[in-house]
Amino acid sequence: MSDWLGRSADEIDRLVHPVELERVLGAVHELNRRAAAGDPAMFYRQQLLLSRIYNLQLRVAPGESSAEGSTVVHQVTRVLERATAGAEDSRIEAGALDHAPSEPAEFVSWLKKLARKHTVFKHPYYTGFIRDRADREAIRRYMIQESVIDGRFDDLLAMMQVGTSGPAKMEIARNFWDEMGNGTPAEVHTHLFKQIFEVFDISEDELENALTANALLSGNLAVMLCRYRSSYAEAVGFLGMTEWLVPDRFVQVVHAWERLGLPDVGIVYHRLHITVDAQHAAGWFHNVIKPAATSPAMRKGIARGTLWRLNSSQRYLDERMSEVDLTASLSTA
Repeated sequence: MSDWLGRSADEIDRLVHPVELERVLGAVHELNRRAAAGDPAMFYRQQLLLSRIYNLQLRVAPGESSAEGSTVVHQVTRVLERATAGAEDSRIEAGALDHAPSEPAEFVSWLKKLARKHTVFKHPYYTGFIRDRADREAIRRYMIQESVIDGRFDDLLAMMQVGTSGPAKMEIARNFWDEMGNGTPAEVHTHLFKQIFEVFDISEDELENALTANALLSGNLAVMLCRYRSSYAEAVGFLGMTEWLVPDRFVQVVHAWERLGLPDVGIVYHRLHITVDAQHAAGWFHNVIKPAATSPAMRKGIARGTLWRLNSSQRYLDERMSEVDLTASLSTA
């Protein structure tokens, strides 16, 4: 399937006859089944394929053949997306979304309380390992994994704001303009983030090869929710919670960076987001979530997206921490 992505959409749809398509879709369903059953290799392949498909829609490549727009690729994408969404929903405790209060201000407080009580809040990977123990190579690996969201946050905002209006659209626009460096090219946040890659000499090829399944999943969930208008409520919860968690996490990253004496140019992004994302999160809760919380459907979707973010972040950070513990045990063996 990955080989097809380098061909044009018309070529794929012309060459893949119905029998072949059924075979491919059957293989993707089997991939999803094995991923859901706990096969780590199949989970990785599932998320890698979905990530490669999404990358078609997030890059500008004039003159290159692209599978974007292929009906065959679209069918494969939907099979992967449904399985990925179903897996996240299966991890939400039964009835968890039914406890959300209907009054908007109380709903906002409930969301914050939900996050504070979650085991991912102030995760030891940040507060214990990154802050005080991580060496240069550990920080390098961490930055690679973080690229799936931090490296494209402006595009996520651009996609999710389509069709919005009023205070929500204005808040997303302010957030987006901050990501654009308020009009200064050298201060565009994705540009600042890519300076980290220069510090560590990280290539584009290395990025994909080094990403773990749970890191790929984090990026895929963000794109999935932001690209569909039907998932707007979930995107509000997912991105809002992402920004709310950032300041405390990045304080630990900055502390580690300074402790290791790494080049200042590589930490500008994180220093900036400690302040900016605290402001973004406050504006997001007040201007996007609170007005939307008058709708039962919006409340349910926002809570669902919030839990997707909290739960997937938990698994991602637990994975990072398990690698740290394994390395420590091997070094003392």
